[in-house]
Amino acid sequence: MSRRALLTRIACCAIVALAPAAGADAAGSPTREYTLGNGLKVIVKEDHRAPVVVSMIWYKAGSVDELNGTTGVAHVLEHMMFKGTHKVPAGEFSKRIAEAGGRDNAFTSNDYTAYFQTLQKSKLPLALELEADRMHNLNLSRAEFQKEIKVVMEERRMRTEDRPSALMFEQLMATAFRGNPYRAPVIGWMNDLENMTVEDARDWYRRWYTPNNAVLVVVGDVTGAEVLRLAQRYFGKLKPRALPARKPQEEPPQRGIRRIVVKAPAELPSVLMGYRVPVLRDPERDWEPYALDVLSGALDGNEAARLPRALVREQRIAASVGSGYDDTTRGPGMFYFSATPSEGRSVADLESALRAEIERIARDGITEEELTRVKAQVTAAQVFQRDSMMFQARQIGALEAQGYSYRSIDLQLRKLNEVTAAQVQQVAARYLIDDGLTVAVLDPQPLEGGKRRPAVPGVRHDG
Repeated sequence: MSRRALLTRIACCAIVALAPAAGADAAGSPTREYTLGNGLKVIVKEDHRAPVVVSMIWYKAGSVDELNGTTGVAHVLEHMMFKGTHKVPAGEFSKRIAEAGGRDNAFTSNDYTAYFQTLQKSKLPLALELEADRMHNLNLSRAEFQKEIKVVMEERRMRTEDRPSALMFEQLMATAFRGNPYRAPVIGWMNDLENMTVEDARDWYRRWYTPNNAVLVVVGDVTGAEVLRLAQRYFGKLKPRALPARKPQEEPPQRGIRRIVVKAPAELPSVLMGYRVPVLRDPERDWEPYALDVLSGALDGNEAARLPRALVREQRIAASVGSGYDDTTRGPGMFYFSATPSEGRSVADLESALRAEIERIARDGITEEELTRVKAQVTAAQVFQRDSMMFQARQIGALEAQGYSYRSIDLQLRKLNEVTAAQVQQVAARYLIDDGLTVAVLDPQPLEGGKRRPAVPGVRHDG
């Protein structure tokens, strides 16, 4: 999650309440944490501005946990979770939420899979009952699987194979990483999807979909006590299961620039560059990820940032340019640059210009004015985004599912505001170097008829 986008064994039915360790945000809304006897963590953030509630269940399993030959299975199971249980027929989950005036969806990432509902607060019991049911009672039928796997394959064609930018990113990741599962796309390789079976999905479900591998996050017009009662009522009876041991999958050292050319139908060429960088592991003691966050903001925070100012408006070498960095992940980190050259300029010209800007920061650093601007932007974004219940739930859930704690949210913002200009220069010089660089260049091929692929039938999830 980019900060710029935001910022003992017990009896199965017992409850370990961590409510004394409750926190409160700047607006004074308390956040309370509980753990059921079966290991399900429950986090409740009170927000009483409207009679609405956001309920999310996060499973600590994503594509990073997949094995060769079954890439994409985490995302396939996300689709199958809407195909019915022994109590709720296929298609009824979303229908019942809609009839209650709510909406629901789901998404899969490298690190986790999450399901959510937004409803009037009196309908929270319905959402929790349905989620608890499919956590242990999913009906993974062969017939439904055969239909849904075709939907996923068409989704891959539409979202990746027919989109040059997505194809470039997929190829860049496969080239940059050799030993870590981040090299495989979340949606999976087509060959794996073509050969996937319902048994693969069942195995994934049995392995990871258990209360002791999940976090329930509820944000809205509720209290911790009432959510705890509901969670115990619907989830408390579910049995935990032993989780597979996760072995370290450290990426071997990179020893020079890696380059690929991606040929795809497109109107314009483009370049995508990725540098291997650290990510946050200890929010209290680490400092480099916070400095990399500030660096990204200085390069591409808004129209006044370095890249759009220098490459688009002054040198006119780029039609578009940007950078990005995700500091909280379970896997290895990457610092990205993407750009499209202006008319009459080549991708080689653009790459040289990008690398010149990187070298300039590594050599000269950033100004105090830039530092102040980035910090103000990050703080303002965090404050404004907290107006959204969905943002609050996603922020809490993503941190918890990736192995961090929601309690570190304010700590991370404070640590970012402690970053110095010298630290930003230091991380640029240390990590934005050739030995950690992978470059993907799009070689545009003729467009065939200019027709767009129609929307994917049956696809309704965020993916």
